[in-house]
Amino acid sequence: MPLTLDVPQRLLDEVVAIRRDLHEHPELGFEETRTAAIVAERLRRLGYDVHEGIAVTGVVGVLEGGKPGKTIMLRADMDALPLPEENEVAYKSRITGKMHACGHDGHVAMLLGAAELLAARAADVSGTLVLCFQPAEEGRGGAQAMVEEGMLERFGVERAYGLHLFSLMPTGLLGFREGPFYASSDSIEITIQGFGGHGAAPHLSVDPVLVAAEFVASVQKVVSRQIDPLEPAVVTIGAIHAGTTHNVIPSVATLLGTVRAFNGEVRSKMAERIERVLRGVCEAAGASYTFDYLWRYPVTSNDAEQTAYVRALAEAEFGDDRVLTSEKHMGAEDFSFFAEKVPATYFVLGCMGDPDSAFPHHHGRFNIDERALETGVRIMTALGLDAGAHAP
Repeated sequence: MPLTLDVPQRLLDEVVAIRRDLHEHPELGFEETRTAAIVAERLRRLGYDVHEGIAVTGVVGVLEGGKPGKTIMLRADMDALPLPEENEVAYKSRITGKMHACGHDGHVAMLLGAAELLAARAADVSGTLVLCFQPAEEGRGGAQAMVEEGMLERFGVERAYGLHLFSLMPTGLLGFREGPFYASSDSIEITIQGFGGHGAAPHLSVDPVLVAAEFVASVQKVVSRQIDPLEPAVVTIGAIHAGTTHNVIPSVATLLGTVRAFNGEVRSKMAERIERVLRGVCEAAGASYTFDYLWRYPVTSNDAEQTAYVRALAEAEFGDDRVLTSEKHMGAEDFSFFAEKVPATYFVLGCMGDPDSAFPHHHGRFNIDERALETGVRIMTALGLDAGAHAP
């Protein structure tokens, strides 16, 4: 049954203002002190039981509902990215080299807007609400840190929900997908040790640049020839560093890369397969190597029952024409650490106002259509009011 939520214009204006203020003052992972202080102050003013300093800068607000029910968690991530903003807007980042280029400023603003509506209707809430403002999603594993600190057990979380603004989907649409949704994300760090010399006498050297080039080409066979074509996977070498000038063969080359998969079994075998290729090209050339495989984010896999429940709630609230089945995303999301522990679902909210001016996430021109913020406030409020009683 639709909740037909109404978000007052005054609150929508505040949500936009919060988002723009955070956009002007971006903070990187585990450094979100200003953002956390704003969140904590607002939650206290609304009557939440506020807990700060979780996983360094995380904030949790707890609201006891007026009816019995489950304890559910609504999550927003807070951190920005280390890149310069290229937009010329009134709320452009004031911090050189830092920018909210993934929409986390909007995530915080939407959940704070929902927090106000939920506090005003606490008597209608079933169970307990745990509003989680998480640090360090962008590659530093803030969700993992919260889980390892026992945050879920501390607050008795039984269900978890999160959303992400998505600049490549039209504003106001909501996208859902059961099962694997966002890929795992791991990193590789490689050092190839050769033997340097003159560029005119390569036979007297062991060229680590050539070995690196052979590895970059050969490692793609891991995906094309060792993995089921129906199982998506990616190995990307994003950086190679070697040498200083035209005619000197260096002694060392270093490589950095990322590895993505949607299947836990595929993921578990990638390190072995990649190192086998590296070992082969190094042995053939007479080079040596060091290989570090950094296990970062697991696959974000949505619980089928929770996803069906939230999708039905969204359809009731917004209509079938606003709800769709999303494609898988090869990007990664550390909400996966919550989803490994409790039944959970993660979904996307379109914020692309104009297809001709929409830029992808992590781009210096990334921005959102702020009209999407109302939809985010409404769906998070609907979950806060309904999930404690009706989520499976």
